[in-house]
Amino acid sequence: MEAFSWLFHKYMLHGPLWFLHRSHHTPRTGLFEWNDLVSAAYALPAVICIYHGLQNNMPWLACIGAGITIYGILYFVLHDIVIHRRVKIKYHFTNSYLLRLIRAHKIHHKHLGKKGSCAFGFLYASGKYQPKPTNWEQQ
Repeated sequence: MEAFSWLFHKYMLHGPLWFLHRSHHTPRTGLFEWNDLVSAAYALPAVICIYHGLQNNMPWLACIGAGITIYGILYFVLHDIVIHRRVKIKYHFTNSYLLRLIRAHKIHHKHLGKKGSCAFGFLYASGKYQPKPTNWEQQ
């Protein structure tokens, strides 16, 4: 799923579907943004895979649908809650993996336009996005 999401994000959302994704790169004014339709669209293949997998004795297909669903849940929790704080939580994250994801996503959002962004992944951010330790942390 991560490879598909990376490719889809880079070549579709920052390409022909920019008209939907643009809302994610601008300050949100309400509870929802147009980009949320993209996340909701992932539910359709998940439901189809689960339904047909269960109805036609194809557990592998149901598992694909379950995988898409789990990825969607992770996306909501990590991306919408942890990174963008769409659900207000007062928690300071110290986990290096989460800090890398947060930093990579902030770097991705430095570019407000369709072109010039980097870090299109969601669950993977390379070590180059590891935040530099502060003087206090180095002691």
